[in-house]
Amino acid sequence: MKCLIFIFFTFLPTVLVAQIEAPKASPFAKLEQDVGLTRITVAYSRPGAKGRKVIGGLIPYGRIWRVGANESTKFTADTDLTIMGNNLPKGTYALYAFPYKDYWDVVFHKNTEHWGDGRKAYDPNEDAFRIMIKPQEIPNYQENFLITFDQIDHNAINMLWIWEHTLIKIPISVDTDTKMRQVITLSIAKDPSAQTYYEAARYLQEQGKSYKEALSYLDKAIEIGGDTYYFYRVKSLVEAALEDYSSAINSAKKSMELAQKEGKDEFVRMNEQNISIWSTKQVNIKQ
Repeated sequence: MKCLIFIFFTFLPTVLVAQIEAPKASPFAKLEQDVGLTRITVAYSRPGAKGRKVIGGLIPYGRIWRVGANESTKFTADTDLTIMGNNLPKGTYALYAFPYKDYWDVVFHKNTEHWGDGRKAYDPNEDAFRIMIKPQEIPNYQENFLITFDQIDHNAINMLWIWEHTLIKIPISVDTDTKMRQVITLSIAKDPSAQTYYEAARYLQEQGKSYKEALSYLDKAIEIGGDTYYFYRVKSLVEAALEDYSSAINSAKKSMELAQKEGKDEFVRMNEQNISIWSTKQVNIKQ
């Protein structure tokens, strides 16, 4: 019995001092977003307003803010970016902000070791750069601080910070075209498949450039891979961009026929719509 009591009291201090993992008041969030051939990752914590005035209150004007809660918010890009004329080399940065009533200074900071905003340890000489953003007022109320992305295409994206009725929009650009041109050149120089030619053509069509080059790639894709509804779908779009509406209509009809066989109703509808539009344009050209 004495032995059992000894064991109990021997381990009791360890039990009493054990850490309790409690829910965070500002829960952690992580988002990844691809733009072109670039992946952007943001890791941050999401404080709630909880009935408090946020901008100009909880977040005072003129003082550094960590863009979230807890540790500093981390922004990572796996390729170089351009943000409002400023080059940001690939890597990880801490995000900070200095809010004012009429504008915000948004900071991409090279030192990611500070806890929170760093306060006295923060050194502006370690900024990658600062940009000035005009805040926008939005009608919908955002309870928890939110970072998200919108208006995404192959070359650009907007990073959005939203809290309370305030929106901060940060435009980001990537040089996808240079990378894609290199990828296309290297892929076609090796042992290209039908899909290789198709993907190259689809990229050029989506970017609205080099249509004749795209058309030659599609012809090769069809030659190697045979008749496929999505090959002919893109071919019709390229031919229409070249204002060869007769060929575009024929390719769309072929795409529609192949799509019907595979039960791809959405492609049937899209082709039907384009045939109608291009038929009208074809008549107008002849008149």
